Amino acid sequence: MLADITSPADVRALSSSELSSLAAEIRSFLISKVHRTGGHLGPNLGAVELTIGVHRVFSSPVDVVLFDTGHQSYVHKMLTGRCSDFDSLRQAGGMSGYPSAAESAHDVIENSHASTALSYADGLAKAFELGGADRRVVAIVGDGALTGGMCWEALNNIGGSSRPVVVLLNDNGRSYDPTTGGFAASLLDGSARGLFEALGLAYIGEVDGHDVHAVENALWEAKSLGRPVVVHCKTVKGKGYEAAETDEADRMHAVGALGATGGRTWTDAFSDEIVAIGAERQDVVCLTAAMLEPVGLRPFAERFPTRVFDVGIAEQHAVTSAAGMAMGGLHPVVAVYATFLSRAFDQLLMDVALHRLPVTFVLDRAGVTGPDGASHHGMWDASVLPVVPGLRLAAPRDPASLAALLREAVDVSDGPTVVRYPKAAVGPDVPAVRRVGHFDVLHETPDAEVLLIAVGPLAGPCLAAAEELASHDVRVTVVDPRWTAPLDPHLVKYSGRHRLVLAVEDTTSTGALGARLGQALTGSATCVATFALPPRFLPHDSRARILRAHGLDAAGITTSVLKRLGVK
Repeated sequence: MLADITSPADVRALSSSELSSLAAEIRSFLISKVHRTGGHLGPNLGAVELTIGVHRVFSSPVDVVLFDTGHQSYVHKMLTGRCSDFDSLRQAGGMSGYPSAAESAHDVIENSHASTALSYADGLAKAFELGGADRRVVAIVGDGALTGGMCWEALNNIGGSSRPVVVLLNDNGRSYDPTTGGFAASLLDGSARGLFEALGLAYIGEVDGHDVHAVENALWEAKSLGRPVVVHCKTVKGKGYEAAETDEADRMHAVGALGATGGRTWTDAFSDEIVAIGAERQDVVCLTAAMLEPVGLRPFAERFPTRVFDVGIAEQHAVTSAAGMAMGGLHPVVAVYATFLSRAFDQLLMDVALHRLPVTFVLDRAGVTGPDGASHHGMWDASVLPVVPGLRLAAPRDPASLAALLREAVDVSDGPTVVRYPKAAVGPDVPAVRRVGHFDVLHETPDAEVLLIAVGPLAGPCLAAAEELASHDVRVTVVDPRWTAPLDPHLVKYSGRHRLVLAVEDTTSTGALGARLGQALTGSATCVATFALPPRFLPHDSRARILRAHGLDAAGITTSVLKRLGVK
């Protein structure tokens, strides 16, 4: 049956008796394909009947279907003719793990950041009204997205209008972890109805989200109302797959490719050290935005349950709440994905830095992240954060330096600190020859004409490049700045002794360390070059291949140095 579905019209043509079989086929397909490529399995297993119902009642792409977050869209992709693309899910040049307008007219936005769909829906509904278009907007909101404040800003506007926005609440009680907070409690005790109605939205529910007929009937009723409405569906994350339904950690929220090997990661290294720090310092507390497990805070939570706070998908609140904790004498550690900190930049700037508060930000998935694509690459923070007065930014090169820099960060008492590292396996520790100021010398050649500034985990490729360059009679010294902001005056002075300085960084080139160092050495005889990522959105691929494609491996660094020196 699934093989014959090329568009939502084919779904609408099915008889009611065929829908259960279709749902079973979809789940079997998802389990097989997602285990093969890696991706978001649990959320999509729980959204099968919801998505079928939406495409039975509404006519995409005339009617717009939005997902919050977009990782719930796999079934939507299947029902809009993309089953054959699942072998390339999250692979280079293949299908995105999120909605993608480049893939299909049935996708409007790429929203891997949560709590955005309702604002998009409000804006689209306004545009359709002003343009006289008879088009509906449906937003499937779940996986804890309603813990984000932006959702409530949007609901306030949607409920205050007469525009027929349909909010399909996929209530599975979880994001990665069980959903926390007062609103989550209201969903359990039934008082959510009063809350939505008080905002001006009609309420339909509770509906069994795995009964496709019940979902379809509820959506027909919602459509007929011609006004803003919430359809509240109760679902089970991982539905239909015992291994997911019984997975206590996160219901198989995201799975790796079958057979893929891992090893110790940067997240593991942080997790171990923050527990050790917590044992020594009672004032250290941790915050997470609905990602206790992915950012490595679960061991800390198990050891110190009263000193970790999951605020839901609310990064802005997390940062200002941390500011309040710091005002109260604590040292908060806010652990988030690097890409998500951008949502709370104003809070970091005005609520933390302006008050010179000691808050440490630990940015997981910094730099190139790989298969999650443009919205998840953490390639902006290291270029943007240096503008924040008083902020100190660290990039560890190995597990030992991560531990050391994290400890240095939580010892700072007069402003924010940031420690960033990638989504990757950690390599062996890279010893330093000596320390000058705040930076480490990793490889030193007398009278070196070239200085490679290796930022964070790019120390390995830089050291390998130095060895290769030596075979071309190019004398190279390699240093690790450790703290990339503010600019270390000792590093500026040391750099000025070299003919060519190449700053090698896993961040966007604009505003990077190399650019700031170049400004500091303006007018000197030293040529400073930034060797980093281009200032554009990069597609999904493996981290290693993306770095290699942009010359951020040993071969690319070697070639760049030789070219700049005019050596053939």
